[in-house]
Amino acid sequence: MELKDYSSGLNPTWCKGCGDFSVLRSLQAAVARLEIARENLAVVSGIGCSGRISGYMNAYSFHSVHGRSLPVAQGIKLSNSKLSVIAAGGDGDGFAIGTSHTIHAIRRNIDMTYIVMNNQVYGLTKGHVSPVSHQGFQTKMTPDGSVDMPIEPGMLALGAGISFYAQGFSAYQEELIEMIMQAIQHPGFSLVQVFSPCVTYNKVNTYQWFRDKLQRAEDLREGSISDRMTAADILTKSKGLCTGIIIQNKNKPSYHTLHNEKEENLFSHQPCISEKEFHQLTKAYMV
Repeated sequence: MELKDYSSGLNPTWCKGCGDFSVLRSLQAAVARLEIARENLAVVSGIGCSGRISGYMNAYSFHSVHGRSLPVAQGIKLSNSKLSVIAAGGDGDGFAIGTSHTIHAIRRNIDMTYIVMNNQVYGLTKGHVSPVSHQGFQTKMTPDGSVDMPIEPGMLALGAGISFYAQGFSAYQEELIEMIMQAIQHPGFSLVQVFSPCVTYNKVNTYQWFRDKLQRAEDLREGSISDRMTAADILTKSKGLCTGIIIQNKNKPSYHTLHNEKEENLFSHQPCISEKEFHQLTKAYMV
């Protein structure tokens, strides 16, 4: 399989220079290198600029409602564990209306991957503060600067018991590809937060801003990669501004392992009905 095989052929509507282009490309490259067949791949996204990513992937794609990509993705994985399931969304999607879903998906440790594109602003709704915007961040809605303290996604994930957490940067594409590959291969829930600059509405957290401030997680590590306190120390030292795998604990049992799933899943094989039966079934719900 090649990278182009995972493109739906639709032209992305993102602004020129948007960091999400790199995330899309990295995801396509990662699944291509892992040789995941398209019929074995499901991509679910939420709402916002980043939520469009599922429509650009040539796979089983589902564009869910705001903040609800994880419940849909978890349902898909529990219905057919043979699928590689990837959820994707933005910082507003995952750390505002979808925060509770993020926490409980981490806690359950279902074997799937969640990619969060963090641009620290609501882009689709024309640029107001998000839950991860820095205190003092100025927008049209907060001209005097936001007074809210930002959520720290890494610390939130560690507190919920994450077994795989990594941070990437749109401009570091090769590192991001490898990171997503490792996340998909991880036996449990994996969260990849990507610093993905918004070139239209965020003139503070720019590509250059991140290049100047980002550190390497490996340079800050003083313990085991599976140790939660070591991971917290990395995030504390860097003030959350670092790239790399922060924590990976392969020994934490996944949801499927704990529930001793049956050999045959409920929806591994689709029920077969005739075309006539299908139309009779759907007609009952047509207005």
